[in-house]
Amino acid sequence: MNAVVAGWLALFAVAALAHPFVPAARWLLVHLLLLGAVSNAVVIWSGHFAASVLRLPEADRGAPAALRLAGLNAGAVAVIAGMLTGRRPLVLAGGTLVATAVAVHAVWLVRLLRRALPSRFALTVRYYVAAAALLPAGAATGVVMARGGLSDNGAARLLIAHEMVNLLGWLGLTVAGTLVTLWPTMLRTRVADGAEKAARTALPVLLGGLGAAVLAALTLPPAPTAAGVGVFVAGLVLAGVPWIREARVRTPSSFAAWSVAAGTVWLLGALAALTAILLTSPSWPSVVERTAALTAPLAGGWMAQVLMGALSFLAPVVLGGGPTAVRSTTAVLERGGPARLTLVNLSLLLCVLPVPSVVRVIGSTVLLGVLMAFLTLLATAVRARATARPEDQSAARPEARPVAPRQRPYRVLGGVAVGVAVAVLTVAGGGAADVRSLPVAGSSDDAAAATEDGEAVPPTGRTTTVTVTVRGMRFTPDTVEVPAGDRLVIKVHNRGTDQHDLVLETGARTARLAPGRQGTLDAGVVGRDLDGWCSVVGHRQMGMVLTVEATGSPGQAAADAAGREGHEGHEGHESHEGSASATEGGGEEAFDPMAEPPAGFTGRDAELPPAREDTAPRTHRRTLTVRDAVREVAPGVGQRLWTFDGTAPGPVLRGRVGDVFEIELVNSGTIGHSVDFHAGALAPDRPMRTIPPGESLTYRFTATRSGVWMYHCSTMPMSLHIANGMFGAVVIDPPDLPEADREYLLVQSELYLGPQGGTADPDKLTAQRPDAVVFNGYAHQYARDRLTARTGERVRVWVLDAGPNRSSAFHVVGSQFDTVYQEGAHRLRPDDPGDGGAQILSLAPGSGGFVELTFPEAGTYPFVSHIMSDAERGARGAFEVTN
Repeated sequence: MNAVVAGWLALFAVAALAHPFVPAARWLLVHLLLLGAVSNAVVIWSGHFAASVLRLPEADRGAPAALRLAGLNAGAVAVIAGMLTGRRPLVLAGGTLVATAVAVHAVWLVRLLRRALPSRFALTVRYYVAAAALLPAGAATGVVMARGGLSDNGAARLLIAHEMVNLLGWLGLTVAGTLVTLWPTMLRTRVADGAEKAARTALPVLLGGLGAAVLAALTLPPAPTAAGVGVFVAGLVLAGVPWIREARVRTPSSFAAWSVAAGTVWLLGALAALTAILLTSPSWPSVVERTAALTAPLAGGWMAQVLMGALSFLAPVVLGGGPTAVRSTTAVLERGGPARLTLVNLSLLLCVLPVPSVVRVIGSTVLLGVLMAFLTLLATAVRARATARPEDQSAARPEARPVAPRQRPYRVLGGVAVGVAVAVLTVAGGGAADVRSLPVAGSSDDAAAATEDGEAVPPTGRTTTVTVTVRGMRFTPDTVEVPAGDRLVIKVHNRGTDQHDLVLETGARTARLAPGRQGTLDAGVVGRDLDGWCSVVGHRQMGMVLTVEATGSPGQAAADAAGREGHEGHEGHESHEGSASATEGGGEEAFDPMAEPPAGFTGRDAELPPAREDTAPRTHRRTLTVRDAVREVAPGVGQRLWTFDGTAPGPVLRGRVGDVFEIELVNSGTIGHSVDFHAGALAPDRPMRTIPPGESLTYRFTATRSGVWMYHCSTMPMSLHIANGMFGAVVIDPPDLPEADREYLLVQSELYLGPQGGTADPDKLTAQRPDAVVFNGYAHQYARDRLTARTGERVRVWVLDAGPNRSSAFHVVGSQFDTVYQEGAHRLRPDDPGDGGAQILSLAPGSGGFVELTFPEAGTYPFVSHIMSDAERGARGAFEVTN
C-alpha cells in the first residue's frame, strides 16, 4: 500500500519538472502532493496506528482496507482529470468517491474504538475520526467551486474555507494526533507525563478554532477569521508542549525526527502569516491573492517534510527483517540527512524571500532534487530488503524499531556545511544569471569626476545625499544638483507598481527594485553633468530619465554646451536588455518584406478549436506563464519576445456566455508583467496589477458578452509589451452561433524589429513605424502554409486586431462575405433581404469580429489586410480551395 504514496510523489516530481507546459500547474502540484501522496499516507498510517494503539493488529489488513484505498485513489484521479479537462461531472464523481472512502474510513475507526479494550492512547484514534469526518466537507466545497457560477467574493470565501478544512482539519488533526505517540518513539524516549491530558484538552480547542475560522470565512470579513485561526494555533501549542519536553529529554538525532520538527515550525510560521494576512486584507479576493505565498511553506515546508520524516522512520518497520535489517534499512534512508535537511529548508526560504526570480527558480529546483533523492533512497531501501538473503529475514521480530545510527558531530556539521554551500551557490549562480537584479557598485568614478574636457576635479571630501522617488514612469525630482567635487549618493524609493532601477551613464546603478523597495546608488565624485535613466526596456522612452547637474565647476557653461551636444553619444551606455535600433545591426536589415517562408515551412495552426455542444456554464482553469523566448517572426529574423506560454500570440481561449475563466498568471520572465482580459468586466486595480518576476496572481472573470476579445499585458509602456508579443484572443461564442464547416482565427499585429535576437525597438514604436504587419505572429506564413477549404463549405474566419497601433481591413480576394459580425453585433447575415454582401471587415486596434463565406470554385484565394502597404510587408496569406 505504501508504494501508492511513493507513486504519487513520483507523479508530483514529474509534474514539477514539466510545470511550464501543464495547465493549472500550481493547482495540480498542490493536489498531487496533498490529495494524492499525503491523503494516501494519512489513510494508510492512521489505520495502522489505530490498530496498534487499540491492540487490534490485524484490523487494518484485508480487502476492506484495500477497497477504501482504491476508492480514495480512483476519486483523486477523477478529480484531477476532471479539473484538467474541464469536465464537471468527473470532478463531482471523483469528489464523491474521495469523500465516501474517507467517511467509510471514519466509520471503521469508530467501530474499532467500540471493539477495543480501554487504551491509554485511544485518544489518538479520536483525532483520526475528527479529521476523517471533516474531509467530506472539504471535498464538497471543492466540488462546488469546480462547478463555477460564484461571485468573486463568494469563490474567495469558499476557497479559504476549503483550504482550512482540508489543511488544518483533515491533515493538521491527523498529524497532531499521530505525534502524540510517534514523536517520542522517533526520539526513543518515553511519552512525557501529561501528554495524554494535553492532547485530550487540545482536541476541542483545535476543533473549536477551526470551526470558528471556517464559519467566519463564509459569513464575515477577513479580520474576525483571524481569531479562529489564533484559537487553532493555541490548540497546537497546548498539544505540543509535551513534545518540547520530550525533545529536551532526548535531543533529536535522526533525519526523520529533525524533518518532522522542521515541518512543524513551518506550519506555525505559515499560520502566523495567515493570521497577519487576515488582519490586514481589505477583502476576501485580496486574502486569496496573498495566501498564494503560503503554498510553499505549507505544502513543501510542512507536509512534505513531515511526510518524508515519517516515512524515513516507518518504512523500515514495514520492510521488517529483524533488528539488524531494520537498522541497515534505516541507515540507507538517513544517508545525507543533515545535508538534505539543510537544503530543503534553505531552498524553501529562497522560495519565500524577496530574491531574484532566477534564484527562486534554482531554489525550487534544488528542493525538487531533494525530494527525488528521498524517493531514490526509498527505492534503494526497498530493493535492498527484497534482495536480502533468507537468513537475513528469518530474525524478524514485530517489536523491531528503526534505530538511526548516531551521527558523528563532524559528519553532521559536514552535511550542514554542504547544504549551506549549495544554497550559497544557488544565490550566487542566480544572481550571476540575473545580474540586473543585484546591486552593482559604480566602477566609473574617474569618468564622473572629470569635466567634459577631461580635466580632473579635485574631491572636496564632502558627500551630497539626495532622495529620488519613483512614481508611475517618473523620477521625482528628475534633476538633482551636486557641487562639483562632492561624492553623490542617490537613495531611490520605488513607490510605483512595477520594477525599476536607476542607471547613470558612468555605469553606476541600483539593483532592480520591486514596488515598495529602496536602493542606493553611489555615483562617486562628480565633476560634470550626468544622464541617468531606468534601464527596464521601454521605460526610458516613457520619460524615466534623470539629470545630475554639477554646480560651481570651472568652465560650467562650456561643459553644459558639450553635454547638450554629446547627449546622443550617451546612448551607447543604455541597458536595454537586447533592445537597440536598426542602425546597430537590427532585425530590419535581415527582413525582406516580400520573402516567403521556405518550402516545408509549417505555420501556426490557425484552425479554431470547435465550440462545445453543451450550453451550461463551465469553469475554465488555465495557467499562463510569462516567458522570454527567441522566436523567428519572419524568414531569417529572430526576436526575443515576451510571451504568454512561449508563443505570440498567446494561447487561444474559447467559451460561451456565462462561463467562468480562472487564469493563473505566472511571471517567469525577467521584468514585471501583467494581463488584461477584455472578455471580463471588473475593476483592474488588483487582477491587472504588475507582478515582478517569480510571482503569480489569479485573474478570475465571467464572460457576460460574446465576441472575440483581446487579452494583453497592461504593464507600462503597454504599447511595447504588446508589440513584443504579449497578446492573445478569447473567443466567446454568441448564443445563436450556427455551426460552420471550418473556423479559423487570425490575430493581426505589428513588428517593430530590434536587433537579431533582441526585443522590439521602442523608438520605432513611438514613431509608429512598423517593419512588418503579420497574422498570428509571422510574416507571410499563410502564403506558404495555406489555409484549406472545400467548395461549398461554410468557412468562418475570426479576426482580432491586436495592434498596438495599426487598423486592419480584412479582405479575401475573389470572394464575398455573406456574414459580418463586428464588435458584438451582426452587421450582415446570409438572409439579408436586400441580398447584401461585404468585402471588408474593418477593425480598429483592440477590436475583433468574424466573417463567413463560401468559395464558389476550386483555386487559390489570397487574403490580406486591404491597407495594402501592410499586406505587402506581411499581412497576407491564402486559402487553398479544393472540390
